[in-house]
Amino acid sequence: MTTDASCKVDRVIETYGLTSADPVFDSIDEGLLSRWTGAGERSAVGYRSLTEWFNKRLLKTVYDDHGRDTLGATVDSDYEVLQSDDELVVAELAESLRADGIDADDLRGALVSWGTMRTHLQDCLDGQKEPQTATTDWEVESVRKAIGVTESKVESALSALAQKERLAGGGTADIEVQVQLGCDACPTRVPFDVALERGYVCETHHAQPLSRDAR
Repeated sequence: MTTDASCKVDRVIETYGLTSADPVFDSIDEGLLSRWTGAGERSAVGYRSLTEWFNKRLLKTVYDDHGRDTLGATVDSDYEVLQSDDELVVAELAESLRADGIDADDLRGALVSWGTMRTHLQDCLDGQKEPQTATTDWEVESVRKAIGVTESKVESALSALAQKERLAGGGTADIEVQVQLGCDACPTRVPFDVALERGYVCETHHAQPLSRDAR
């Protein structure tokens, strides 16, 4: 395992002093890798679930450091607000955080994307995940490969722009490419992975969620 100063996950871990929540692991990186690969008797966890776990671990650490309550669903609910596009509810939470000495903008900026988590696991931690034994889901893999190719091309382009001094910070920018699916009957939009996980694009206008066996 290596620490890369250009990796946002590494920077967040170092800046906020994130440690493993499980005494079995010596570091949070070991815990991330174990959860992702499904080491031991664990069930393997996907990028999005792992990213959410990491971000909530960050929130809890910051809250604990500032004496902010973390009981009940406080961290979960605050995380949802910080991810929200609703400026009013975000502003209300920011005011509450400020009272505890926490800068909401800094906290939101420290949250990592699933694309960044994927890069950290594969490149920084040299992680490898055994392929699933189930029948190859070529449709899903095609979408994810397309996303990976796009991210790679964007990364190269940003690096070139940075070298030409046309985009400061482009070479180390956090890149996240998403496939957004839109409902054909209303403005609802949802990331591909989220729609796939729950089995529909729009709960109001589409059929009931598919069973996992049918996916």
